[in-house]
Amino acid sequence: MRSDLMKKGLERAPHRSLFKAMGYTDEEIARPMIGVVNSANEIIPGHVHLDRIAEDVKAGIRIAGGTPIEFPAIGVCDGIAMGHAGMKYSLASREIIADSVEIMATAHPFDGLVFIPNCDKIVPGMLMASLRINIPSVFISGGPMLSGRVEGESVDLISVFEGVGRVKSGHLTPKKLQQLEDRACPGCGSCAGMFTANSMNCVTEALGLALPGNGTIPAVEAARRRLAKQTGMQIMSLVKKNITPRDIATLDAFRNAIAVDMALGCSTNTVLHIPAVAHEAGISLDLNLFNEISRRTPNICYLSPAGRHYLEDLDRSGGIQSVMKEIARSGSISMESLTATGRTVGDNLKRARAADGTVIRKIDDPYGKEGGIAILRGNLAPDGAVVKQSAVSPDMLVQEGRARTFDAEDEAIRAILDGKIRPGDVVVIRYEGPKGGPGMREMLAPTSAIVGMGLDKSVALLTDGRFSGGTRGAAIGHISPEAAEGGPIALVREGDRISIDIPGKRLNLLVSEAELEKRRKALKPHTPAIRSGYLLRYANLVTSASTGAILKDRC
Repeated sequence: MRSDLMKKGLERAPHRSLFKAMGYTDEEIARPMIGVVNSANEIIPGHVHLDRIAEDVKAGIRIAGGTPIEFPAIGVCDGIAMGHAGMKYSLASREIIADSVEIMATAHPFDGLVFIPNCDKIVPGMLMASLRINIPSVFISGGPMLSGRVEGESVDLISVFEGVGRVKSGHLTPKKLQQLEDRACPGCGSCAGMFTANSMNCVTEALGLALPGNGTIPAVEAARRRLAKQTGMQIMSLVKKNITPRDIATLDAFRNAIAVDMALGCSTNTVLHIPAVAHEAGISLDLNLFNEISRRTPNICYLSPAGRHYLEDLDRSGGIQSVMKEIARSGSISMESLTATGRTVGDNLKRARAADGTVIRKIDDPYGKEGGIAILRGNLAPDGAVVKQSAVSPDMLVQEGRARTFDAEDEAIRAILDGKIRPGDVVVIRYEGPKGGPGMREMLAPTSAIVGMGLDKSVALLTDGRFSGGTRGAAIGHISPEAAEGGPIALVREGDRISIDIPGKRLNLLVSEAELEKRRKALKPHTPAIRSGYLLRYANLVTSASTGAILKDRC
């Protein structure tokens, strides 16, 4: 056993003595030792209940003959960090999470690991750690939040964000906004729609590193607790068989995960996280792969914010396994890939229900013939940009508009809410990329303000930053190279014409190359707002969004 390095033999008597100081018996020390990585805290609603999940995981480990040993991981609540300097730390926290797990699991050589994440950067950070360390591992998320109810309609956190703009535009009263605030988030769990947290939990299941049900069983259901116990038992099987994350997360498995991403219409943040996770497994995923898989994988689910279904609806309809079973009919799924069940994808899908035709549509009656995400390129985004095409109004798929330029998210929010943005405008927010922000802030506040002001079918938003999974409308992010690295987005001037062609996968600034070269020569270096502490180190090491914003020391 790997844990023998810290507990077996005469020379490890001092080590065993330290275990006994914590109350471990000789019998517990002799068993396989399983690290339980718990990101529970009291600042994220998706994590406030994770201590209960951890207790169930540990019960499962004990049932199967192991010794669980719990340690913590940090987490940032993107919703609470949104719209202020705190959001600069969210994406950057992904690296800290991965590094801290590496430290803990290397300094203390466990035989296996169970990861308990639930929200935005915590899931990919732990996935990166699992593939870097590469000892038997399995994931169990805390599960999604239920949707709220206001006047008979289902609502979620995005309803509140968009409500702010609706109050500003006179389409909602402050009293109604108060009702939304009180009822949109009815309890614990990751926010109820197909936002980044739920996207990544579903991707983890599709990748094969979590048991069936991980992505969709609601946080408050007893089935989630039973799944946690099953996960604790299953890690012991993976340890016995020495099945490691890299045995599971192969190139074919990542293709499966991207296919599910496209079928569901997941968050654009998955285009940052999936390549970063693959990188830790020694696998390079080019952005073109997303378009390639999108072209053959129809969008068969229409979940909030694109549609009116929620994760609870998807779970009742069969969850991720039913989605995979349906898109496997189009050849989008590798059936031979190994999973954390110890069985192949094909074996797992024999147990899956058929698509219900409503929440999970049939592939011959999809919401969209292509997947939910598209990669755009052109002279404004030579290295790529990302849009959730499934959440864009048909009227906005092809357009040309006037650039309205802002060098920070806050400036743009003020302009939108003050009524300074007009139909046909293209809002450009720059110097918010991984290096320029620094930290590549999510921009749910400006996109929600555009929706709330009634402009989502007439105004596009472009940025070298990124968007929440809750964003809808013609919101195009991850524009690379970013402005801070002299990318073309830095050259856009107020009033320039911008052409957007989502079906054609093109994004162009309609300015001559000669004029762009003149602007390039006159461009002054950008100094990020924060030049100290962790974000200074992050800005110096982080790479482009087109490479998953991984750090240079791991390139």
